[in-house]
Amino acid sequence: MKIRSFLILLLLGAGQAFAQKTVMVTAHRGDWRNAPENSLGAFETAAAMGVDMVELDLGKTRDSVLIIMHDQTIDRTTNGKGRPADYTLAELRKFGLKNGLGRVTRNHIPTFKEVMLALKGKPVMVNLDKSYPYYREAYAVLKETGTLKQAVFKAEVTYPMLHQRYGSLIDSITYMPVVNLDKADARANIKDYLQHMKPWAFELNFKSDTSSVLKDNKFITRTGARVWLNALWTSLNAGHEDDLAVEDGNTKDSWDWLINHGAAVIQTDRPKELLQYLRSKHLHK
Repeated sequence: MKIRSFLILLLLGAGQAFAQKTVMVTAHRGDWRNAPENSLGAFETAAAMGVDMVELDLGKTRDSVLIIMHDQTIDRTTNGKGRPADYTLAELRKFGLKNGLGRVTRNHIPTFKEVMLALKGKPVMVNLDKSYPYYREAYAVLKETGTLKQAVFKAEVTYPMLHQRYGSLIDSITYMPVVNLDKADARANIKDYLQHMKPWAFELNFKSDTSSVLKDNKFITRTGARVWLNALWTSLNAGHEDDLAVEDGNTKDSWDWLINHGAAVIQTDRPKELLQYLRSKHLHK
């Protein structure tokens, strides 16, 4: 019934007029409702759906191969147990990835290289989460596969921390700082980045939606940087989340709110529905 309410909302064209022309959609861990999260299938189906970007998480095996894995262990997402770093890639291949219902599938943990080769040349970018410890290894894979321009690195660190750890490498990558707006130094942190580099975007997270940055982020956008907001869960967006739109049919306080507060990129766990909604508003191709 709630899904039906969402569809009716689309048909009626309810909502507001938006100043910006388009909004990019990032599929969190791919299309995990139709394939196991962080699987090749999840990324490929999301790309075929028409999202602008897929988000993935990097881990590393005992034999130093970059793989796609969100958790510190493989317990939740596979039929194996333990840390990825405890296994070689060949050993990890013996385990099957679980789907959203917890059932083991024939899908296996992909390597970062496999994902980039699968998406190479497709009109979709790749956001590298949990990648901060592996920037140099990830950069090498991207150079090897010819996919450097498709990738966006990110981390929740200050500019001095980033520069101290990676130096001139940051001049060769596309980068997005992650900023917690609930912290007192959030605006200063953003301005410091803007003084030293040209970020692709700023991912802005918040439990409270009272930050002055949300009320006026033109000091970000006038530099050419985008505002990235998450529709995933409450601790990232003060409750302006996907399920409010899809399950309750309330786009006004969810996706509309994010767009009206400057979101040029929305990361979502509901890529299909968000794309439908944005297209109904002529905010996506």
